[in-house]
Formats: sequence, structure tokens, C-alpha cells
Amino acid sequence: MDFSKKSKLLIVDDSAFMRKLISDFFKDNPKIEVVGTARNGKDALKKIQQLSPNVVTMDVEMPEMNGLEALKEIMQSCPVPVIMLSSTTKRGAENTVIAMEYGAVDFVAKPSGTISLDLHKIKDELIHKVQQAAQVPIAKLKKTIGIKPPKVDERKQHVHITPLHKEPTPNSVVEKPIVTGTKTPKWNNHSKKVVLIGTSTGGPRALQEVITKIPKSITAPILIVQHMPPGFTKSLASRLDQLSDIHVKEAEHGDILQNGTAYVAPGGFHMKLKKVGSAFAISLDQEEPPRSGHRPSVDVMFENVSQFSDFDKIAVIMTGMGSDGSKGLVQLKNKGNVMAIAESQQTCIVYGMPKAAVETQLVDEIVDVDDITSTIMKYMP
Repeated sequence: MDFSKKSKLLIVDDSAFMRKLISDFFKDNPKIEVVGTARNGKDALKKIQQLSPNVVTMDVEMPEMNGLEALKEIMQSCPVPVIMLSSTTKRGAENTVIAMEYGAVDFVAKPSGTISLDLHKIKDELIHKVQQAAQVPIAKLKKTIGIKPPKVDERKQHVHITPLHKEPTPNSVVEKPIVTGTKTPKWNNHSKKVVLIGTSTGGPRALQEVITKIPKSITAPILIVQHMPPGFTKSLASRLDQLSDIHVKEAEHGDILQNGTAYVAPGGFHMKLKKVGSAFAISLDQEEPPRSGHRPSVDVMFENVSQFSDFDKIAVIMTGMGSDGSKGLVQLKNKGNVMAIAESQQTCIVYGMPKAAVETQLVDEIVDVDDITSTIMKYMP
């Protein structure tokens, strides 16, 4: 069999039924060839050494060596793009977030538990994500391996936060490099700000890199859209909160925006703002249909926030498939004072959403994920 023109896939699951079902999904696929299967983590490690797959699908709950243990070992000894198959339970969601932290490229939620007889419901999603993951360079998987931020209690009690920017002089306007053809906006460091972040594939690790560096003294709220299904965003917010100096929570309808708090849009809801007196509150919308397949959608958040002139916006678009955020960025730029930051191709797991944003010629700065926090902070009051 000639595998030279196809990406090689290894399927890891302790259920023979699931291995067969997933294998059948890729039968006659022009881009992916199943080169082998493994029944647990130990078996997977051997097969990766023997078969050198380009991409792996990995169940989380397996005997002998589970998916998380195997993933950690794979990323240390023989890195390869991994797509996790996760249950939608609270424990499954928590394990998924940890898997993203360990280096998994993405995940697919099983529709009905460990052995999902209705797995065909996620067939197209799984195929698409496997094909995308197979293209991710190994070097990008290695980048964040081994990063273990201190526990939350140690950080919050003992670490002195050093500002990531020099204090501006009164009434100063930030000077910055413009990387596209946009006109430099007048930027007053002393006006109110809100930070808007949109991301998808590779986002949980990118968010960990960015959010955990933000000092709790930041004088702005942060709104985050991460493409994830219901049940998973709460675990993501909880994990980020444990690792960060700022407060991170899954957004709830009616939450009043507070400086130094990050609000993660819950899966299945668009996240918007509404004015409540002189304050602003979160408005969660499940009535508006998904935008380009996404709810929450970055475009919807950007477009909604663009109507408010009470504050300047710092819009950040990071790694992810597709183009979500680029249309909303146009509205933000047309209606207010906005600084737009895109993650560089060099550090993106998937350079889709940032690329689409850059192509609007409205992005002000393109920076590596390591530098996004310091770039945000230099525009803060």
C-alpha cells in the first residue's frame, strides 16, 4: 500500500468496536490512511515508534495507560499531532482541558459516552480535525511542553507582579509599529478599555500562555470566545483561574463586567454586552443561530461590542481554523477606537483565523503568542 501521498493515522481506543468504527470513517479518504490501531496507551507508544504516524486519535479512558498518561509520554519522547476523543462528563471535560495543556492539538466530544453507538454524528468533525492536525508541524507541538505554572495559591500569595509595560506619561499616545496599511489611531492610555480575545484550534494552550501572564491589576475586563461545545468551557475557565492572577470564570447571563476578570463564553451561547445604568453586563444569546458553524462566535462578540463607544477595544485573534473574527474586526474598526493584535504564523497551531484577520489589512500588530500579553498591556491605562 502506498502511503506517500496520504497522511498516516493511528487510532487508539480500548474498544474494538470504536477502533473499527473510526477506521471505517476514513475508508477511501483521499487524504488520510489508517496505518494501525492500538488498544491502550502503552500499545500506542509502541505503534508510534513502529509506524511513524502523522496524526493520532486518542481515547482518554483506557486500561494500563490512559490517554492523558500516553499523551504526556508521546509529547516528551515522540511528538505527533493528537486529537483526543472525550466524554462530555465533568471529569471528561476536565481531562480534555489537561490534554490540551499537555499538547493535544484538538478534541472531539463523543456524543454518548465511552462507547458511542451514534459516533457517526461527529464523523465529519472528526475527519476535518484529523486532516487539519496532520498538517501541524512537530516543532509547534514541542513549544509548550513542560510548562507548569505554579499553583494558584502560591502565585496569589507570594508572587509580586511586575508590570509588563512602562507607565505612560500623562496624556501620552502610544507609538507602535503598524504592520498593515491601516492609519494609526489616536490612542489615549487613560480612557476605559476592554480586551476581546477570539481563538479556536490550539486556543486552550494559547490562552494559558496569555491569560496566566496578565497582572491582576489590569484595569480592564477581558472577554474570551474559545470554540468549544457546551460543558467544556466551564472546565477551561476553571483551569485558567487556577493558574492565573486574574479571576477567570465561565460567563453567566447578567454578570457585571469587572476589571481584572476574564469571562469565557459558554459553549452553545453567543456572548454579548448590554448596558445596565453606567455599567455593562454579559448577555448570553442562544436564540441567534451559530455563525459559520460557531456558537459562541468571535464575529458576533466583536459586532455586538462595536456599538458601544464608552470604551476603547483591544481585539486579539489567536490560533484557529477558519476565519471567525475577521468580519467582526471590520465592524469594530469602522465604529470605534480599536487596537487589533493577531498571533503570528510562527506560533499558531493553525494559522487560519489570524490569517483572515491580517488579510483585512486592519491588524495593527502581529506578534508571537509569547508576546501577546505584553502587547496588550502597553495599551492599558
